Amino acid sequence: MISDRHAPSQQSYGTAYQQMLEKVRYEGAYPTRERADEVVRLVLAGLGRQLTGDERVDLAACLPLEAARVLTAQIPDPQPLTGWAFVKDLAARSGASLATTRWDTGSVFSAVAAHAGPELTTRILHQLPSGYALLFGQAELTPAA
Repeated sequence: MISDRHAPSQQSYGTAYQQMLEKVRYEGAYPTRERADEVVRLVLAGLGRQLTGDERVDLAACLPLEAARVLTAQIPDPQPLTGWAFVKDLAARSGASLATTRWDTGSVFSAVAAHAGPELTTRILHQLPSGYALLFGQAELTPAA
């Protein structure tokens, strides 16, 4: 029997990434896994441009390999965007409406938070500018004056 273990794969994603795509597909009510994959890649690339340091490394370690590659392939922007500016930037890159992009972002961030867990998600939200908590499906807490 000849082993094809080392043969290049043809869009055959790892099981963990397929499960992530199914979660995003379900959460976002996308018609196909391919559409969910497009959305995951767009949003994770955007997050990769925002996240730095230990949070970036730790998140990449939690995500399925294919998702981690999309996240870490991006060079972080020197000036991070607020949550709303992040959505506007993704909408401009994808050509989608702001409402659709906001929906896409929430669908992907829900899956990201599930992989990261509450402690890492909190650390990520503390690093990012305001506006991301709502995108992650959490309340936006502001410090008391």
